[in-house]
Amino acid sequence: MNPSLNAARRSRELAEVRDLVVDVLVIGLGATGAGAALDAASRGLSVAAIDAHDLAFGTSRWSSKMIHGGLRYLARGQVGVAYESAVERGILLRRTAPHLVGAQPYLLPLTPGVSGVRAATVMAGYRLGDGLRTAAGTPRRLLPGPARIRAGRALGLAAPLSPRGLRGALLSWDGRLVDDARLVVALARTAASWGARVLTRCRALEVTGDGALARDELTGDVFTIRARTVINATGVWAAGLTPGIEMRPSRGTHLVLRPQTLPGLTTGLHVPIPGEGNRFVLVLPQADGRIHVGLTDEPVEGALPDVPEAPEEDVTFLLDVLNSVLETPVGRHEVAGAYAGLRPLLAARGRTADLSRRHALLTSRDGVVTIVGGKLTTYRRMAEDAVDRAVSLGRLGAGESRTARLPLVGATGATGGVPRRLVERYGGEAAAVRALAVEDPALAEPLPTGITGAELVWAVRHEGALNVDDLLDRRTRIGLVPEDRAASLPAATAALAR
Repeated sequence: MNPSLNAARRSRELAEVRDLVVDVLVIGLGATGAGAALDAASRGLSVAAIDAHDLAFGTSRWSSKMIHGGLRYLARGQVGVAYESAVERGILLRRTAPHLVGAQPYLLPLTPGVSGVRAATVMAGYRLGDGLRTAAGTPRRLLPGPARIRAGRALGLAAPLSPRGLRGALLSWDGRLVDDARLVVALARTAASWGARVLTRCRALEVTGDGALARDELTGDVFTIRARTVINATGVWAAGLTPGIEMRPSRGTHLVLRPQTLPGLTTGLHVPIPGEGNRFVLVLPQADGRIHVGLTDEPVEGALPDVPEAPEEDVTFLLDVLNSVLETPVGRHEVAGAYAGLRPLLAARGRTADLSRRHALLTSRDGVVTIVGGKLTTYRRMAEDAVDRAVSLGRLGAGESRTARLPLVGATGATGGVPRRLVERYGGEAAAVRALAVEDPALAEPLPTGITGAELVWAVRHEGALNVDDLLDRRTRIGLVPEDRAASLPAATAALAR
């Protein structure tokens, strides 16, 4: 089937789903929910997947965009979780999304605050992580091994570092997404190409093991979706649909620094957090020149907002840690924006920073399968496990998961002669996106982050964008900086009008 998502297809499939009994109803269209829709549909099952908002509206768009091999879990002795991460990273790099995921170098500067013992311990961890890469079957050409480098080379790769007392740096490599929200869009569109009905702005009001009472958030119309099995993939909001689940969410905040804030930074940075043995602040240069700095891990109490806000104390904390390794400190005025996401952690004792990131499957008395915990890197395995459970409970006729071998939309196709920036976002569809600008040169004009009007039109016609928020905040990330968002509103409005 056609992978295109748009308003017309949504209307058609929203009408169809009222008259069907689908094999699997997936609630939530973040990475895990969209992944579950793809997993089920590619097994030949009929699927409806709904979300109260948009694709990647929740946690999945607020990550550090790391597709990591589980080094942090190795340090805690969670070898199984670390190996699972390394395997899933390799699947994304080699097969399913090589256009969206690539290798990212990171430096851990050996400042006077990093003792020789700590440096040796971290390097040992890096080498163990490289061993996991080998065990997972990921070739070194995709992920080079770690190394200790001299101070001169470190400053050549990361000029903003302070040279005072710098003994060199530890160089490591890991997986990195250009844009986490674009991974979710690719998952949803690939699921649609296998026949899944992907319905945004469709809120589940009540959920049971045989379906849900839902509301079209665009019209207010309330209707029933009948299903043989139901998967609750709403992440941190899962307890609102399935009583009895105890969550302990934590907030992860990132800063968005203006372009040229850290000139000469060509790698990512791991900046040790003072007083923490195995926690770092990440400094992540972006393709558009911005730099993201994150992230915090703070418990969140009370009602959960749809869109969390980054508090000023998180901004101060991240700047303080970042500035501990810089020659010239970054000021508050150089923070162009900030964002925060909520981690869907199961309730347990201890600091949220120390809670396991292993995912969990829970089944309610009436048969709703809920998938919680986990992390972006392992979305595919989480989705597979959830669908396996649903297939077993519903006694559905379906084979094993195929998604470890299934390329996502854009993973294949010719990319020659197309700008690299487009290829990294659209892969094999990049030429079709560029063709829109060739047909109408007005669509070739770049917006503040380099995004063009052609990309906005493509998002409306093929990626399910229904309003300016979808365009600016999720299909592109222009909205991370308020002033850029305001400058791009006319172009977004024009794209919708087409």
